[in-house]
Amino acid sequence: MAGTISPYKTNRRSAPAGSGSAGRGAGGRERSGLGQKVRRNLSAHGFLFGALVCFGFFTWYPMVREVVMSFQKTKRGRTTWVGFDNLRRIFDDPDFWHAWRNTFLFTLLALVLGFALPFFVAVLLNELRHAKAYLRILVYLPVMMPPVAAVLLFKYFYNPDYGLFNDILRTLHLPTSAWLNSPDTAMVSVVIAATWMNMGGATLIYLAALQGIPGELYEAADLDGAGLLRKLWHVTIPQTRLILSLLLLLQIVATMQVFVEPFLLTGGNGPQNSTMTVVYLVYEYAFDLGGNNYGVASALGLVMLVVLAGFSALYSRLSRNSDND
Repeated sequence: MAGTISPYKTNRRSAPAGSGSAGRGAGGRERSGLGQKVRRNLSAHGFLFGALVCFGFFTWYPMVREVVMSFQKTKRGRTTWVGFDNLRRIFDDPDFWHAWRNTFLFTLLALVLGFALPFFVAVLLNELRHAKAYLRILVYLPVMMPPVAAVLLFKYFYNPDYGLFNDILRTLHLPTSAWLNSPDTAMVSVVIAATWMNMGGATLIYLAALQGIPGELYEAADLDGAGLLRKLWHVTIPQTRLILSLLLLLQIVATMQVFVEPFLLTGGNGPQNSTMTVVYLVYEYAFDLGGNNYGVASALGLVMLVVLAGFSALYSRLSRNSDND
């Protein structure tokens, strides 16, 4: 009946919230509800806990251990705290600055080739009407090849005497090149091989982004009489700006950690240290130079971590400003 107040409602108003028997009852019901939720999702929490333990042990613990080791002298199982001596040693080493110069050169060349070329290959694939699926497989095929096999293939191509590239130059009556054996061309040769080995994955990501662009935009551009370049500039690039920015950051981070291609193609150093990168210098400190000095290698890894974190922070700042504009 309207206007009648039930005893249950009266008791709830008269009892202060969170105090007395009613408060304890509400707290007990909340605890009981929480317990029921935990029991109901026990298997999910178990999987989550296991994943967190594995992630912490295999991902975060090595990073923390590396930071600690960068302030220690760890050699042949014996550990001594040395403070900033490891950092002073690598900053005084001329190879440190030479390796950074080579790494930035590799990153710049890899961005010119490895960032632009997959995008234009994806644009061409997106414009094709026939055999698109077969061409996607052909483009992605080098990614499925083991890196060692791909490197051996390019070592054959780069051979100055009987390699494929010099045979092509001789056929065209052009001067041949020493490729990996010359300090002037060794780094470019490594970048070409690395681009061929990795461009398939980036091309497919670009192609997926291109196929997400609404067709109405291209139809409107066609009505305005836009050609391929104008559609590329005014429709394709603005619509794929986010994925382009993301891949640019990922490629900078990946290319600055390059190790496999220079190590397998040129032994790590190359002629006159022309292909020595920072990660290879870490390898030398840890296993070759100075006899297993993991502390100096960890200090160099820490410097590299700070540089890459700086790039990531700069990218995040620029992306935030661009979104606000």
